[in-house]
Amino acid sequence: MEKNGLEHRFRERKIGLWIAGVSGFFFFSFFLAPLLLEEGSVGELNGRANTLDFGSKEGSMSYGNSPQGLSHQHADGSIHQHDQFTWTELDPYTGFIYAFADVNCHQNHERSWEINGNQMPVCTRDVGIFFGIMVGGVLFSRRGFNRWTVRDTCLSLLPDDLMVKVYARNWRTLAWLGCGVLLCVPLIFDGFTQLLTGYESNNLTRPLTGAPFGIGLAILIGASIAARAEKFSTAGAVLLPGNAKFELQTKTEEE
Repeated sequence: MEKNGLEHRFRERKIGLWIAGVSGFFFFSFFLAPLLLEEGSVGELNGRANTLDFGSKEGSMSYGNSPQGLSHQHADGSIHQHDQFTWTELDPYTGFIYAFADVNCHQNHERSWEINGNQMPVCTRDVGIFFGIMVGGVLFSRRGFNRWTVRDTCLSLLPDDLMVKVYARNWRTLAWLGCGVLLCVPLIFDGFTQLLTGYESNNLTRPLTGAPFGIGLAILIGASIAARAEKFSTAGAVLLPGNAKFELQTKTEEE
């Protein structure tokens, strides 16, 4: 019997490995795609997040190749012109990776690494986030347990010995939110400090602050999929730290 009271945790392991596998595919592809392309195939890019900017050279999906998109102003006020680029002209694999990056990332060349004379598909922050998601998926596959709710499934990754007092005093929500905030704070602090002050993050701090966020995101996704109350006969069948027990409230008690 596993520590949550179920006979096995095959489903949790599978979910974690899927998260790690998908994110790992993209993480390694971000490095492999520019390496496979001919040197100088991808110049300096500067698009927008959550939209396609480099799908064509004119018309729809072409903001990155428009006069406005090609003209880039640096923080010091200097302006230079970028070369045109479209991922539709690449081979299917690298084209898919750059298209995926196009819709997910601003692709600011000043915040991206270069490999083989080609700008990487995503910025360094996203590199860190995807690395974190991959690591978080592995962690969930090894330590995640279905414990009825998403909150308690997330907390299952922590050693039960450390959670006895948390469950005894019903600090579960506080602990869950605290862990989430702790993993998000580096990214939030780095991003908002850059936005609100003259501080400029660099391509070392961006991935380092993105990775914890990715770990937390992977655990939350894994817990959201893995938490299934129907796997237990009753709420009281869920094994919790310190022999704590779930008790479902009746309508009368709720009123």
